[in-house]
Order: sequence, then structure tokens, then C-alpha cells
Amino acid sequence: MLPLEGVTVVAIEQAIAVPFATRQLADLGARVIKVERPEVGDFARNYDTTVRGMSSHFVWCNRSKESITLDLKSEEGKQVLSRLLEKADVLIQNLAPGALRRMGFDPQKLLEKHPELIVCSLSGYGEAGPYANKKAYDLLVQCEAGLVSLTGTEDTPSKTGISSADIAAGMYAYTGILTAILNRMKTGRGDIIEISMLEALGEWMGYPMYYSAYGGQEPKRTGASHSTIYPYGPFACGDGKTVFCGLQNEREWVIFCEKVLLNPEIATDERFDANAKRSENREVLKEIIEKSFVSLTSSEVIERLEQAKIANARLNNMKDFFEHPQLQARNRWDEVQTPVGNIKALKPPVTMDGLETRMDPVPELGEHTDKILKELGIEDTANQK
Repeated sequence: MLPLEGVTVVAIEQAIAVPFATRQLADLGARVIKVERPEVGDFARNYDTTVRGMSSHFVWCNRSKESITLDLKSEEGKQVLSRLLEKADVLIQNLAPGALRRMGFDPQKLLEKHPELIVCSLSGYGEAGPYANKKAYDLLVQCEAGLVSLTGTEDTPSKTGISSADIAAGMYAYTGILTAILNRMKTGRGDIIEISMLEALGEWMGYPMYYSAYGGQEPKRTGASHSTIYPYGPFACGDGKTVFCGLQNEREWVIFCEKVLLNPEIATDERFDANAKRSENREVLKEIIEKSFVSLTSSEVIERLEQAKIANARLNNMKDFFEHPQLQARNRWDEVQTPVGNIKALKPPVTMDGLETRMDPVPELGEHTDKILKELGIEDTANQK
């Protein structure tokens, strides 16, 4: 039996943040009923067509769910939602701030009517304050939280290559709901949860925030290198490939000079004999390191780093990651059904003895509408699609 088996989640969701959260709940056995707009559905269904005609974003975040199409602007649609909430444990939504209340589903009143219900609302900036009604997309929240100011090169600030703000908010929604479920076991009551993308991503910004607020200067953008630790980042090798390595302390620096650079004298060079000095003189040191690597292939450099027990990595692209030997060796791949055939999918990252997480199909738009309406005793479905 999966940990969340018997838990029903009604999700009025779109894009990434909430679908990412509810997929984690579905992985653990929760029944997730995904409420979508008639005809168009979750707009993430149309972000791209790369997975045999389906959106890569959508297949990533929506396996193991049931899709029902409802027009929540109509009285019929609102009545169906009300019926769904009678048997639900969780309502989660990322509509525009205040939209749920305007539809007649005020969270406080819902809790009065259904004392065990957990209502989770996710928005860009929260439901109060001067930014409450400001449109919030992942890139824009990354900008507001300062993440873009830290990412990229000295000349070019950049967003992260993944939806960091969405994922941060989605994970806090997921863990917040789990916490509320545990709390309900103690108190017998549900709860109202609010999560903002800005505040979720802000939690991840702790180190640079403190560094700037109390250090009096902004962290520098250093591309793929660490902004304050060196050597920690990419180095070119003789075969044209790039190897990353990271040193954490002075002991590793001495070993790196002796066993990787084969030049122990560098360790005591007054330009490099402390991390702050190495970071200050990183361009000179980078030239010395890459001069040592120019006669070596990337595999030979990694072999030296491994022998010296210095942390390292290859610069993989997504195809390399898809074929990563560690994932293969640990049997981390499964298959998931979709309306366009089976696709490979990574198993959830948390493994537990005796627990086989759900990997059920990705639904077609409205695939389960008739089934769910019949469960509710509603036979005439014409006005719901």
C-alpha cells in the first residue's frame, strides 16, 4: 500500500509549479483529479511537441493523474467542483490571486464547511502586498529574487536553464501538504496553506543574500565557476572537452598541486596559498591549470582527479544524462504510458524499502470526465465538457 493511498487531491492547476507538486503526491499513491479547461486544458499541454507530439513539460509533471474538464465559470461546473470537494482531502490551485474566492470558493468558508479539508494556494508573490496582482512567470520571479543577477557571466546575467522558481514553489507546496496531512492526524482539522514563488525561491537564496547584506558587496557572476571558491569550476583539456573539479579546503589544494598538476611548488606560491588569494588571482591560476591539462585528455584528467580523491565531473549534455551509466546501473528508469505510446521516465528520487512508487499513464484532456461525473451521480455530462 502506498503512503498516500486513500488521499484525494483536487487540483485546479496549470503550467509547472502546482502540477509538479501534485505529481509528487500522485507518485506516492494519492488520487489526483486534475481540473482542466474544456477544449484547451492546461496550457502546458501546448508548450512544445517534442515527446512524439506531446509537450515535454506536460509529460514530466502529469503522470498518474485523472483529467476532468470543467467550465468553472458556469454554475454547472462550480456545482461539480463542490461535489468533488465533499470527498476531497486536498484542494490545491494556482489560479490568479483571488480567483478562487471570486468563483465562490473562499478557503476559509471551505474549511468551515469541510473541517478536514486542506486548501493550498500557490501564487507568484502572495495574496497581499503591492505585488499581489503582478503577473509572475518563472523567469520574472528569478529576476525579482535576484537569482538572475548571480547567474551567467560577468557581462551577461542569465536565467537558470530549468524552471527554478516553479520547482521551488512546487516542492514547498508538496511538503506543505504532507505536513498538513500529518498535522490533521493529530488535530482532526485541515488547514489553509499559501505559498508564493518569490518566497519559495527566496529560501534558496540564503547564502548570496547574507553574503551581500552583511558583506557589503554583491557576489560576482562567474559563469560555471564558483563565485568565492577556487579552483571550483570548468577547465579545458587537450581533447577539447571540459572537466569540472571542486576543491573545498587547503588540504585538497596541496594534494591537487602534487597529484593532479604534478607541481607541488604551486601550493605554497604566495598568490595561491589561501582560498581568498586563489579566488582573487583566478585568471592566472586558471591559465596554469589548463596549461597542465593541455597534454591530457579529459579522461586522463579525471583519472588523476579520482586518484587524488578530488571531486570532479564531466560536462554532460542532456543526451549524456539520458544515457548516464549511474542511472542505468541503479535501474532508475521505468516506462510510462501516454496517449502517444510509452515513454521512458525517471523513477522518483526518494527510494524506500518495500515501496514501489506509482508510474501510471499521462492522461488525455478530459479522459476521466465521464467516469468522475458518474461517481458523483451526475449522468448528464454535456454541459461539463
